[in-house]
Amino acid sequence: MKLLFTKTIVTFLLFQTTVSKTNYLLTDGFVASGYDVVSYFSHNPKLGNNAFIAEYEHVKFKFSSLENLKIFKSNPLKYIPKYGGWCAYAIGLNGSKVTVDPKNYRIYNNELFLFYKKNRNDTLQDWLKNEKELYQKAEINWLKNKK
Repeated sequence: MKLLFTKTIVTFLLFQTTVSKTNYLLTDGFVASGYDVVSYFSHNPKLGNNAFIAEYEHVKFKFSSLENLKIFKSNPLKYIPKYGGWCAYAIGLNGSKVTVDPKNYRIYNNELFLFYKKNRNDTLQDWLKNEKELYQKAEINWLKNKK
């Protein structure tokens, strides 16, 4: 009976880790393609440094400085990109998980949103045309996606 209980707990923990990771867009193993998520809030996104790495919810974040790493650790939820770093416009439009250009972002309601951009397709511009409605839809769609 003890063995069954232990196996159940281990399976649950492994499942939780997998579920958490799938909710994040990871590029080379890092959220936001290795950009320093704290640096976005000063409107100067910087690539993180391998010397400054933190883990939160089983995923890794890079930082450009020890100071930003400490800031993140003091309040990670403030800095984590909305919708796990997936394209906010696509989440709002139909709930689909679309990759992003980490330099294409917006701070809205004091939260970090990332967007897809390639050639002439800039979803940040599409988002801005109807931000309030897309934000509301994205919140609902993201809750459905996380289940």
